[in-house]
Amino acid sequence: MSRAEEPRPVRVLLVEDHDMVAEALQLALDRADGLTVVGRARSRAEAIADVREHAPDVVVLDRRLADGDALDVIAQLGAGGARVLVLTGDATPAVAVQVAKAGGAGLLLKSAQLGVLETAVRDVAAGAVVFDPELLPGLFDRLAGRSPGAALTARERETLDLLAEGATTDEIGRRLGVSRNTTRNHVQRVLEKLGARSKLEAVAVARREGLIG
Repeated sequence: MSRAEEPRPVRVLLVEDHDMVAEALQLALDRADGLTVVGRARSRAEAIADVREHAPDVVVLDRRLADGDALDVIAQLGAGGARVLVLTGDATPAVAVQVAKAGGAGLLLKSAQLGVLETAVRDVAAGAVVFDPELLPGLFDRLAGRSPGAALTARERETLDLLAEGATTDEIGRRLGVSRNTTRNHVQRVLEKLGARSKLEAVAVARREGLIG
């Protein structure tokens, strides 16, 4: 095959605000066959501007940036046809759902090997959707409405919010206007539905699943 007939490399915009991490990722992606980094951005605002300037095929997007949560700009980054692959250190099924609903093409942990990232970039550029395999069961459950929080009643959600504030059983009862026994029942059902053995664990599960902030 002549040089003129060689396929165009996948154009990648790298969005990462930690310089050492960005340099390592750029070096790996530029060395990979069929990939080329056309730009590097350090913030959501820079990423949006660079997408317009460089017209990348794939945006490799760090979630946590200095000017906010990058999940909020996935739709803007993909508006011109770029596909967005999110990298994060705190991937959970709840975060995967956010990425999918925002129009992202995938989600990988930052701890993934560089070879996995390179393959994911190529697959995403070719139209595939790539999520960390460990997240897929939880992602499918949540998209089908089978998340742990889906079974909570409105009163149980109020109870969970108060538990997250550190309220005691008596305080929850007073604020909800119910008896102590009723409050205990609400708390017990919250624990059962979240698969938790204590109030503290219930709050931790709820935060991990994105049920509370």
